[in-house]
Amino acid sequence: MTCTSTLRPGWSPLTIGLMVLGFIVFWPLGLAMLAYILWGDRFHSIAGNARAQWQASPLRDTFQATAPRTGNSAFDAYRERELKRLEEERQRIEAMRAEFDSFLQELRRAKDQEEFDRFMASRGRTPAGPEHI
Repeated sequence: MTCTSTLRPGWSPLTIGLMVLGFIVFWPLGLAMLAYILWGDRFHSIAGNARAQWQASPLRDTFQATAPRTGNSAFDAYRERELKRLEEERQRIEAMRAEFDSFLQELRRAKDQEEFDRFMASRGRTPAGPEHI
């Protein structure tokens, strides 16, 4: 069984009520709820786009590469090695996250296929065609 949220972007009695309550209590809350109702379904894609642009930005490397030198060459070398190690670890974790996301997507696809097959079986039909797994 999956857990789904009842508060979703869009005009529903719950979101309208929360918006009105937000305006009554403190007007910025009502305004934030209105923004969520209107653009809430785009928040995840906006955040993903911003993250992707930052990852591809030359400024990202500039900010990381311009750490001030301390004057102690041993410490500066150690810091550079550690920063490089941390960056490699971050990239490894990002790759693992991408693999896990694709794994979850495949699980969802398999679950959907299973539910569809169960639905078709309950109706007394079997799906036709070579796409059936």
